[in-house]
Amino acid sequence: MQPPPLYRAHLAAASAVLATVLAALNGRYDYHRDELYFRMLEPAWGYVDQPPLTPLLGKAAVALLGDSLWALRFPSILCMVGLLWIGALLTRELGGGRAAQALCAWGLAFGGVALAFGHQLSTNSVDLAVWTAALLFAVKALLRDRPQWWLAVGAVAGIGLYNKHLVVLLLLSLGLALLAAGPRAVLLSKWLWAGVAVALVIGSPNLVYQATHDWPQLEMAAAINETDGTENRILLLPFQFLLVGLFLVPVWIAGFIALLRRPEWRPVRALAVAYPVLLLVTLVSGGQFYYPMGLVFALYAAGCVPVAAWASTVGRRRMPVVGVVLNSAVSALVALPLLPVEVVGDTPIPDMNSSVPDGVGWQAYTDQVEAVAASLPAGEAAHAAIITANYGEAGALLRYGEGLPPVFSGHNELHEYGPPPEDTGTVVTVGLELATLLPYFDSCERAAELDNGLGVDNEEQGQVIGVCRGPVLAWDRIWPRLQHYG
Repeated sequence: MQPPPLYRAHLAAASAVLATVLAALNGRYDYHRDELYFRMLEPAWGYVDQPPLTPLLGKAAVALLGDSLWALRFPSILCMVGLLWIGALLTRELGGGRAAQALCAWGLAFGGVALAFGHQLSTNSVDLAVWTAALLFAVKALLRDRPQWWLAVGAVAGIGLYNKHLVVLLLLSLGLALLAAGPRAVLLSKWLWAGVAVALVIGSPNLVYQATHDWPQLEMAAAINETDGTENRILLLPFQFLLVGLFLVPVWIAGFIALLRRPEWRPVRALAVAYPVLLLVTLVSGGQFYYPMGLVFALYAAGCVPVAAWASTVGRRRMPVVGVVLNSAVSALVALPLLPVEVVGDTPIPDMNSSVPDGVGWQAYTDQVEAVAASLPAGEAAHAAIITANYGEAGALLRYGEGLPPVFSGHNELHEYGPPPEDTGTVVTVGLELATLLPYFDSCERAAELDNGLGVDNEEQGQVIGVCRGPVLAWDRIWPRLQHYG
């Protein structure tokens, strides 16, 4: 049975509205700390904490459109528009007609986490597009009995390896689901294993980088699990209901149930089974609550088919329409910078969306560090450096700072860009515990305290700016002790 036509009117309208809203708002507030980090990273096959694709996309956008916050975020707009089309194609592949495709397009356009990821340049923005594309091609292979599509799954997964290695979790979960729910014969298909080979060939340069650098991302994952693992496990299940949005939960649950029950969908039943498998893997590993979001979005695309069929009368049709409208309004208020930055600290939004506090105050923090650096005697300033606790602080100083000493950090990949010059005798510290630094210097003193002036509590607010003088060890001995992941 051939899928219905692709109805482009609603899809094109939803894409245009989403792109317009994101383009209009993407320059508001400030850089997210991760975006400041991406600006600093030099092109490479990989980094200790992530593959290179997202930073390279940011650099390409800046090179084409200019060095602005709006330009850096442009690739995320493209990813989210791509997500709408892939989602609608998945709904179509499962037999969804005009109403189902419209529900998919408009629901995803302003749905929960996707809207937040469209507002900022994030590895998750790219991952959403990669995961949903891989699932679309897997459905084509399974439902249409066209195993050649496994090559496309492998190609997308190989590209995904340059963004995050989490795509391996998707493939692993899908493989276990096929083993549990069938069709098991697919696991013996030469086309499936050829797809695995394609993924490995395409992704091999990044994998070689990891292997030749002792798999630093495993160490990174262990550090995240140690610091955030318990919190992540607590948040995992409740936050599943917020990935698309609370008002659209019934749609993706309908998709989950339909995939398990519909006889005509039996070849793709593994999509539903893969979701609890991935939840379990995420729970055990202490991963972030959004790791399963690609599968949730696929379940939503599937759910649009039975929901659209149910909403065949005028009265019923109002319910999904109202759900999309309410979900869009709440998601936009939480995920987008609609409120003036001066008042957002007085609202619960920073607690609901952690990206908000991570994207305010960088100019103010930079000004405060500049004031401390400017207070150094001329003789010290000539041989001074700045060392920050994290890459956000370092990135902000490089983006906004003027006339500052060279900036370094032991955080993640930035450790590879140090140590400071050997003749550095004075260090302005940002966010570092002076008590832990004192063994390496003759003296360390508190100079100021970071304050964004907006009443927004973030990782920098209230942190100490210090001045340490007279290193007692050579910098090549101090620097390894300042390395940290997180």
